[in-house]
Amino acid sequence: MERRVILAILLMLIIAVLPSILFPPKKTPVRPTVGRPDSSATPPVAAGESSGAPVRLSERPTVRPSGASAETVWVTSPLYRLGFTTQGGALVSAALLDYKSFTPVDSEHPVQLVPPDRPMLVFARTAGSDTTALGSWRLTPSAKQITVGPEGASLTFRGEHSGAEVALEYRFFPDEYRVSVRGRMEGFGQTGGTLLLGLGDGLRTVEADTMDDYRHFAVVTKAAKTQSLALQSLNPGERKILDGPFEWAGVKSKYFFTAALAIEENAPRFGAALVEGGPRTVTASSMFGHSAVATRAVLTLTLPVPPAGDFGFDLYVGPLEYRRLAKLGHDLDDANPYGGVLRPLIQPVSVLVVNILIWMHDRLTLAYGWVLIIFGVLVRALLWPLNQRAMESSIRMQAVAPLMKQMQDRYKNDPERLQREMMRLYKEHNVNPLGGCLPMLLPMPVLFALFFVFANTIEFRGVPFLWLTDLSRADPYYIIPIVMGLSMFVLSKVGQIGVPPNPQAKMMVYFMPVFMTVLFLRFASGLNLYYAVSNLFSIPQQYLIAKRRLREQAGKT
Repeated sequence: MERRVILAILLMLIIAVLPSILFPPKKTPVRPTVGRPDSSATPPVAAGESSGAPVRLSERPTVRPSGASAETVWVTSPLYRLGFTTQGGALVSAALLDYKSFTPVDSEHPVQLVPPDRPMLVFARTAGSDTTALGSWRLTPSAKQITVGPEGASLTFRGEHSGAEVALEYRFFPDEYRVSVRGRMEGFGQTGGTLLLGLGDGLRTVEADTMDDYRHFAVVTKAAKTQSLALQSLNPGERKILDGPFEWAGVKSKYFFTAALAIEENAPRFGAALVEGGPRTVTASSMFGHSAVATRAVLTLTLPVPPAGDFGFDLYVGPLEYRRLAKLGHDLDDANPYGGVLRPLIQPVSVLVVNILIWMHDRLTLAYGWVLIIFGVLVRALLWPLNQRAMESSIRMQAVAPLMKQMQDRYKNDPERLQREMMRLYKEHNVNPLGGCLPMLLPMPVLFALFFVFANTIEFRGVPFLWLTDLSRADPYYIIPIVMGLSMFVLSKVGQIGVPPNPQAKMMVYFMPVFMTVLFLRFASGLNLYYAVSNLFSIPQQYLIAKRRLREQAGKT
């Protein structure tokens, strides 16, 4: 009974993850989609700040000639360096200073989220049947470069064209990836209209495994609940209209997120989101030849604009960091769901595990590798009493095994009677048929949760430990997976001491460690570390249980 249940759980894990293990695409790009940032295009940052005054259209702006070349205004804080173009006030660069890119062309450079020549935060205004795109406007900035200090900073763009006036104000906050966007458009008509907000056509990949990163690219929205639309589900040119109203909507990669937030009380929400699939890109070669994946999709949001022309929303450009997003509320932390198709079961456990690991890391001031070791020991220590009860249940089960065999032979043609008699036998001898497998099943949700945690949690991205360069990626020397497999073999071997001979069980002792080692070779080294420690800590208890089993058997002879 125990072996069948455990095997079923393992098969579920295999079905969920084995395809990506057996057929992983090669990581060598055929046509790179990113390039090395041009350092010459990033001027030094001065300490000047704008006044932070509210947007006023009464101040007549200076309009640049239509033929003037666009300039980039750089905004630097301890967390990021953002570049805004004077051509429509769009965001053309977003470097996150606390995170390094792992792609070969960008290695050791700060993460850059905005792809080259594909700006995000592109504004357009509809009035009746007319649409005016600000991308053709040359706007005048309030400063050439800005440093965000402890009190924050602001940047304002102003422009005028054919009797219409526009003002955009970006407000920046210290220690936040959130940017407040406020604007006003006058002279576009007396009936109001709709703001069309373009959030670009995807993010720039910054991971060593670009194919894995592309598989996580998705449009994420929050109306009544959070929903995700994978870019890979869109065909080139295919359009989907997502109905709101949305509190927020954005684009995510594996570890990073850009989104527009309409979360203020009594403020208009985004009415709809239009997603258009981009061309599929040949990025890598696999065992079946070249493969094309979806890496781009244009996302446009609509926001009602009243006759006065005022509008506002917030912008988030930063990491998918659980605590930071949870602090903003409105289920933003759900933009990075755990579990895939198993999400209803895995998400609660994953969130709990993440919070525990982060809390241990902060309170104990230990590296995440040591936190995982301690966590693995604690999980097994908490299960120690249950393992003791499982051993007692197993001994009682062995004692009634001959009686069960007699009943099975006697009532083999009467299944209902056999079931009743077996239940009576269990009750008389105080046997729980599931008591032996429950302690073995309890660690499985944690193991499942950690698989998704290491695949999606930015806190472990690039975190080294001993010889491991990154706990979220596979061990480059395969040391930890081999230790995990050996510990699993020893644990199984010790567990068979004193157990009646069973050819099937003997085969599993050798087969499962080998199979699990091969399966875990490409899994995150942090997951392997936890599982290996959990097995090693269980060996002494398993040995004590086996010795007691032998004593029980000796006392009956």
